[in-house]
Amino acid sequence: MKRVDDFRLKFGKRELVPIMIGGMGVDISTAELALEAARLGGVGHISDAMLPTVSDRRYETDFVKTKLLQYKYNIDNSDKADVKFDLGHIAESTRLHVSKTMEAKRGSGMVFINCMEKLTMNAPKETLKVRLWEALSGGIDGVTLAAGLHLGSFALIEEHPRFRDVKLGIIVSSLRALQLFLRKNARTNRLPDYIVVEGPLAGGHLGFGLDDWMKYDLRTITNEIHQYLRDEKLDIPVIPAGGIFTGSDAVGFLEEGASAVQVATRFTVSKECGLPEDVQQEYFKASESDIEVNATSPTGYPMRMLKNSPSIGSGIRPGCESYGYLLDSTGHCDYIDAYNREVALHPDAKKIQVFDKTCLCTHMRNFKCWTCGHYTYRLKDTSRKAADGSYQLLTAEHIFKDYQFSTDNKIALPDA
Repeated sequence: MKRVDDFRLKFGKRELVPIMIGGMGVDISTAELALEAARLGGVGHISDAMLPTVSDRRYETDFVKTKLLQYKYNIDNSDKADVKFDLGHIAESTRLHVSKTMEAKRGSGMVFINCMEKLTMNAPKETLKVRLWEALSGGIDGVTLAAGLHLGSFALIEEHPRFRDVKLGIIVSSLRALQLFLRKNARTNRLPDYIVVEGPLAGGHLGFGLDDWMKYDLRTITNEIHQYLRDEKLDIPVIPAGGIFTGSDAVGFLEEGASAVQVATRFTVSKECGLPEDVQQEYFKASESDIEVNATSPTGYPMRMLKNSPSIGSGIRPGCESYGYLLDSTGHCDYIDAYNREVALHPDAKKIQVFDKTCLCTHMRNFKCWTCGHYTYRLKDTSRKAADGSYQLLTAEHIFKDYQFSTDNKIALPDA
């Protein structure tokens, strides 16, 4: 019986263990987690979500404080059009996080960055270009374009000296999305180096409709994309993602032609993950009925999370002056509308609740929005339960090697 280790992800002459750890923000996929994947010969991701905030935590910068002081006058104003990010701060925080991570890299693997188009930041094109450009300048091995169609993203960096050399990939959830991406970026004469096909069981934001995500199947979408690439004679590695919980699950896709698999859920309970340990215990304890797909994200995408996420129903004041990563090109966010509606309906309330949308920036920053994959309820089967009811955290190496070497859908428990 084959194992994941019997296959290799090939980028030209370079061969890697075909395991890619997905890029979970905000700093849930930490540098430490990505570096472990690279050390073990696979691919790890850091995330570019809210990097000024991440930089303040990691490197003692003060980007958030500076921005808040600049726009403090606007806190009580529902119009956030004035609230802009300093592009220099975006550049510096991106370059700092990427370069520090790459300086620490060891092993034969690679470190990529997950870049979300939906981080519009009240200047979608300008901020996206800075983030992409500085990631390349910081020495990142590859960029995975996520949370959007990225129809113009290649053009934003085609003048960068590393544009032809760095690995560039796209996450899609349908063949149509891939075709749009290829057609719109054809002018740059640059194909993606890999395609991540994310199915409906993935964690966080989903590329499907709220009412029909359950009608789709990762294997079906992946096979459609395989067939399209064969018909077009395009040799681009395909990497399925979402619901791949065991090494045997991964082998099934690799035997059908996938070049690697992207996994994330099992690494949320690793010691190297950025989630606080009390939140990781919530993931361990979750049952299948504790997981839902809802529409609380202001991005417009459905989002899978634990039902007991503190972000659900929280009526905190919009934190745009400090954060504001989801403000569109006019300074608008759906949470602002929802918050103002509830304030108007309950003018005398000391505390309001907003259930239909959430202040995603603040809650993700504070680890209060517990996004998760569909199979999070199976995490308890990967660890050992202590007498006090808590579960043992795992090392990223243990999880990685379990994917790499396991057979028969078995999951190796950690040493007690």
